[in-house]
Amino acid sequence: MISNSEISDLFSLHANLLELNNEDERRYKTFANASYNIDRLEGNLYEMSEKQILDTPGIGRMLAAAISEVVETGTFEEFENAKEAIPLGVIDMFRVKGIGVKKIKQLWQELDIDSIEKLKAACQTNKIATLKGFGEKTQIKILASIAFIDEQKGKLRLNKGIFFANELLAVLKTEFEKIEIVGQVRQNNEVIDRVSFIVLREDGDFAEPMNPLLIKDWENSSMFRWVGNFESIETPVEIHFVSPEEYVSQKLILSADEKHLAFGEPQSLLHFLTQNRLKSEEMAYEKFGTPYIVPEMRVGRNEFEWAKSNSNENLVTYDSLKGILHNHSTYSDGKNTLREMAEYCKSLGFEYLGMADHSQTATYAQGLSPAKVLQQQEEIAELNEELGPFKILKGIESDILMNGSLDYSDEILATFDYVVASVHQTLNMDIVKATDRLLKAIENPFTTILGHPTGRLLLAREGYPLDFKTIIDACAEYKVVIEINASPYRLDIDWRWIPYCMEKGVLLSINPDAHNTAGYHDMEYGVKVARKGGLTKAFTLNSFSLVEIEQLLAKKKSRT
Repeated sequence: MISNSEISDLFSLHANLLELNNEDERRYKTFANASYNIDRLEGNLYEMSEKQILDTPGIGRMLAAAISEVVETGTFEEFENAKEAIPLGVIDMFRVKGIGVKKIKQLWQELDIDSIEKLKAACQTNKIATLKGFGEKTQIKILASIAFIDEQKGKLRLNKGIFFANELLAVLKTEFEKIEIVGQVRQNNEVIDRVSFIVLREDGDFAEPMNPLLIKDWENSSMFRWVGNFESIETPVEIHFVSPEEYVSQKLILSADEKHLAFGEPQSLLHFLTQNRLKSEEMAYEKFGTPYIVPEMRVGRNEFEWAKSNSNENLVTYDSLKGILHNHSTYSDGKNTLREMAEYCKSLGFEYLGMADHSQTATYAQGLSPAKVLQQQEEIAELNEELGPFKILKGIESDILMNGSLDYSDEILATFDYVVASVHQTLNMDIVKATDRLLKAIENPFTTILGHPTGRLLLAREGYPLDFKTIIDACAEYKVVIEINASPYRLDIDWRWIPYCMEKGVLLSINPDAHNTAGYHDMEYGVKVARKGGLTKAFTLNSFSLVEIEQLLAKKKSRT
């Protein structure tokens, strides 16, 4: 059972190996494009028949055969053949940011660097700084990237963590009658470094998992806690075996952070749970004397204070969302046409779709020229006539330029219903310059939403530094909404800033940043992390009805 993202990663690596081996350019570009498309594909490839795979847009017979082989075996012959000519350490170097195929080839051939360890050593002895085409700045970036790789070892993004946990749960259910997911996956952490399960142990019996793909870590396991790994996946797995009397308490304990469990005077929640037999988690909190806290909020921040003035029914849910904002079409770098994006959005039961293709400066993403903007807006008007009462909102994702300006003249900006302002380039500013850049964009009267504020890519790129309180205060002053970019690669703004946004009266919008129709479903991950921060429906822009959001946008535009 291999996920689409794993197949995508494999094809991306294969494209790099083909280029490294000086293979035909068209072939490695075919795999690179397939990697991009598969990662955004709706439906699991491992559940599809060969015909269904072949019918997938952009997948020809060669790619379909490779996919079928990967689904069946976990790899494919062409990839294994490509690997034979390249040391495994060189292949591993593709994980280092700031160096591509050409630089890796140069390092390998000129300095005999064939591993990340050797690359790190070469940087530490200043050999990379003096190498032609590199320099000191590149050397510093390489060292930073290697440090980041070391820190992320064994971690999974939320989407992969959920997928892995559910697939492993299905395997374990063949051995254990009652088993549930607990821990970080149940808490919807944006990054997962451990996948945990709880098993009901009847009549004092104890049975270890027998599946040969589960590899036990003898040193860290105990009689009632199995620790190990599944196949070659680095993320640790733990299975807790508990008696019926302690099942509810342990399920709650295993799905809460230490600080949450430490709450309470003179008796902590943890002490209470270990001293009582409970029938449900709801009963546990009730007897402890506090409102029920949902698993994702059990983080030891402000959840008990939040519960004094809010109820769990107020938390945003996927079903409470009325529209989908910040989406891309084939007008820029999207994979579906405007019509396809609109019709699928409508079929999901949403009231409106906010298009926000890339702006003109984003030439790498086929950003829209002013003429193209007007062309798209004409098509939107035609589709709105046809699809009503469903409505497409005219938007743009405007690059925030180096000086904080937006990417069009005021005349063009005035034609949009809303503007998502985002940084895509020059992500290496210091905190003062980066904050000032965003402040100028926020102050622009045409800015409606601040998009993915830090530009982070989880487990791949740290976000640029920002003075968040200053940014949020400015959004409050200028009535700018802050995006929770729901892509599992981003989940940006970080959920830890949601309480401060709400305190200051700043709305948030859970946006998928969808580049195809399947991307809409990423909003589920955005909702999961939004709930961690206690985001309510009332503070979620796209939980507003079409009438409500049009009123809000009209009020915003009246200030321009």
